[in-house]
Amino acid sequence: MIDRRVFLSAVAGSIAFSTSTTALGGTVPSRRLALYANVGADLVHYDVDVEAMTLTQRETLTLPDSVQYAWPHRSRRFLYIATSNQSPGNGAAKGNSHHLLALRIEEGSGALTPHGAPVALPTRPIHLSTDIPSENILIAFNKPSALRVYRINDDFTPGEEVRQFDPVDAGIYAHQARVTPDNRRAILVTRGNEGTATHAEEPGAIKVFDYHRGALANGMSIAPDGGRNFGPRHLDFHPTEPWIFLSIETQNEVGVFRMLPDGRVDPELLFRTGTLAEPGRHRARQAAGAIHVHPNGRFLYVANRAEQTEEAGGVQVFKGGENGITVYEIDGLTGQPKPLQHVESHGIHPRTFHIDPSGRMLVAEHNLPVTVRDGDRLRVVAAGLSVFRIGDDGRLKFIRKYDIDTGNRSMFWMGMVPV
Repeated sequence: MIDRRVFLSAVAGSIAFSTSTTALGGTVPSRRLALYANVGADLVHYDVDVEAMTLTQRETLTLPDSVQYAWPHRSRRFLYIATSNQSPGNGAAKGNSHHLLALRIEEGSGALTPHGAPVALPTRPIHLSTDIPSENILIAFNKPSALRVYRINDDFTPGEEVRQFDPVDAGIYAHQARVTPDNRRAILVTRGNEGTATHAEEPGAIKVFDYHRGALANGMSIAPDGGRNFGPRHLDFHPTEPWIFLSIETQNEVGVFRMLPDGRVDPELLFRTGTLAEPGRHRARQAAGAIHVHPNGRFLYVANRAEQTEEAGGVQVFKGGENGITVYEIDGLTGQPKPLQHVESHGIHPRTFHIDPSGRMLVAEHNLPVTVRDGDRLRVVAAGLSVFRIGDDGRLKFIRKYDIDTGNRSMFWMGMVPV
């Protein structure tokens, strides 16, 4: 039987491009790098210069509706996009236009063009990803919570939905769908909902399914303490070890699970640690967000988000809270994440962030402008993209922010793709 570490390294290598090694132990892609970020239905393309830590805006492609999430084909020649005209949040009015579509990525330039016809989706999609060979697309829907799988056709266009013969337990408020690096399991992260004065807490869980060429079977639910005080949002996999790192949104924590030699997920949490620099200081609702393991497997990054406002002189003003990235060092023997740094992201609500394939640059996206107090005056913190350099020790150094005028729209997703 092939050793798991060797197998996962082989999987990672099978989707990599021609590279060279950096001092960080990551890799430098020999291809150019594109960053894509949406403002509503507009998807904006930027050239990325990792050496100079700069983003240069190129063309903009307008899609049918607002971008919810995107994921590249393993060839990096196509980008799959989930769109919707429904706003986020539990109280949002129900939309009537939801689609899965493909864009062709021009080799060398990164320019995007539509590829094939969009596929209509039943409700608002919140996340999508492909399986490891990019044969199928997994889509998570939050209300009602669901997991659906769609074929990728031979011409790389999105195809028909895969019929599931076993019931799919999608939990409450699904937020992310991923396939394990060995392509044998599909995991749906379901956040649940926090309790309020009028509604009881709805438990969160991660739902694990056997996965084979788009088919989901034998689902199991992992929900510590029955899912109470457990509101997970996103997960990421270690590149070589059998560790799964989970951002627990509503408790502002990071959890660690272990994959067993047969590919199953051990339901016992190995570790659970906080994300906030000042966990005892209550100002506004805090929420852990996106989570990414560094390409070299030594460091972990998770977003902290706060955006609630209160009225001050007829103006809605930020109540305060932590908006930034927490950096952890990963213990190479146990997988335990140990906090290294809490760094401000220089914007409000860093909903998404991404690390370039070389592991030297991190870009965080902030979705909306927010008015904040600045001494005795008020000022607006714009939406935009913050650029950080990643040091050899994994720590972040803020380089610059690109402010973006979103008008009455929102930035909701960004990511980088070698082109």
